[in-house]
Amino acid sequence: MHEHDESSLPEAFWGVARQLRHLTKDALAPWQVSPSQARALGVLGKEDALRLNVLAEQLRIAPRSVTEVVDDLEARGLVERRADPADRRATLVALTGPGRETVAAIGAARRAEADRFFGTLSPADRAHLIRILKQLAT
Repeated sequence: MHEHDESSLPEAFWGVARQLRHLTKDALAPWQVSPSQARALGVLGKEDALRLNVLAEQLRIAPRSVTEVVDDLEARGLVERRADPADRRATLVALTGPGRETVAAIGAARRAEADRFFGTLSPADRAHLIRILKQLAT
């Protein structure tokens, strides 16, 4: 297949996506968190506290699935549940101190992996790739 054949574009894209998933999994290994747990920690790292249903919406997963993710993270001391002062029936979830430290460490490890992975590209190629991916994302 010719390298400019458009039918090879999806295969190339998914090949890169697979490599990034493997790199992410490897980067998360020291903290023994799954990709879904890491995503939840990342969302919570940007918020003070969230209701479980809002966290589920932001993660685009079912509420029962977010409950399982939060249960696992809570058992490890990375998040805590607390009563929502605005609605006694609702529960908020927030990072703990160790959770914030874990989010920072995971972020640094993922940035280092991404720098290594994309470091094979020139700065101009990285800029073009960012521009193209942002264009596709809209």
